[in-house]
Amino acid sequence: MAIGTPLTKFLLEEQRRYPESTGNFTSLFSDLVLAAKIISREVNRAGLIDILGSTGSQNVQGEEVQKLDELANEMLIKTMEHGGHLSGMASEEMEEIVKVDGRFPRGSYLLLFDPLDGSSNIDVNISVGTIFSILKCPSAETTTKDFLQPGTRQVCAGYILYGSSTMLVYTTGHGVHGFTLDPSVGEFLLSHEDIRIPDKGKTYSINEGNSKHWFPATSMYIEKLKASEKGCSARYVGSLVADFHRNLLKGGIFLYPADKKSKNGKLRLLYEANPLSFIVEQAGGKSSTGDKRILEIVPEELHQRTPLIIGSKADVEEAESFWKYQEA
Repeated sequence: MAIGTPLTKFLLEEQRRYPESTGNFTSLFSDLVLAAKIISREVNRAGLIDILGSTGSQNVQGEEVQKLDELANEMLIKTMEHGGHLSGMASEEMEEIVKVDGRFPRGSYLLLFDPLDGSSNIDVNISVGTIFSILKCPSAETTTKDFLQPGTRQVCAGYILYGSSTMLVYTTGHGVHGFTLDPSVGEFLLSHEDIRIPDKGKTYSINEGNSKHWFPATSMYIEKLKASEKGCSARYVGSLVADFHRNLLKGGIFLYPADKKSKNGKLRLLYEANPLSFIVEQAGGKSSTGDKRILEIVPEELHQRTPLIIGSKADVEEAESFWKYQEA
């Protein structure tokens, strides 16, 4: 399609390619887009109203909850629960799942989301984002177990990046497409069709402040990158969506590996690693724990953590070789 095509038109054209489609997914996605527009508006005026800083409470992960975390979480739930397309939701910020109860029609999809990744960066005007994953609900009675599906079963995944412009990137398993919000018309317009990540990049993204906790494989790999004659630059924002988005477009690798402090990894499998892994694989890249494909992990817990190595295919494969060396 032509650059500038509205997202609504793009979704309808995609729907028409599948005659058996009921239109439920398109409607669900439209609700999600509305929530993204509202969150984008709030993020853009964060310094003008009292939504900066901490709420003074902690989430299920034991992390400090930012006011915008809470606002984005509530906005997504309120916008999505009444549409009749979901049977339940799970949020990184909430210990239990949210069932769509008798007040609203019940649908056949499950929505999992990180409402505002990197929210602590809002105070200093650094890009943040919403990450989401959509699954089919396998049972008539929505339970936590229904959400514990491997990433290979995702029907859609994406993120909304709130930065110098607001951008939506998503996949349904048929390539990766990016849309930029035009505030003058209030519509997401196609800006990046069929995104392909370069096979090899020149940047790496890792929190080197954790280096004292790294296992030898991580240290060896990063030292190898620093010693590269071709030059490899460190680029780390501290906002997963922002780091991932840069590498998706320009090539590179993002690492949040297991270490002596977090032996099971730090990032959340269902809310962060799975959706971004679906996207990167559809764009020609790769994601791994270091020794296994992220999308093949069968979750055991709603808030399960995982190591994550993700980005350009050749870079991730090179990193994996260091982890295999460590195991040997």
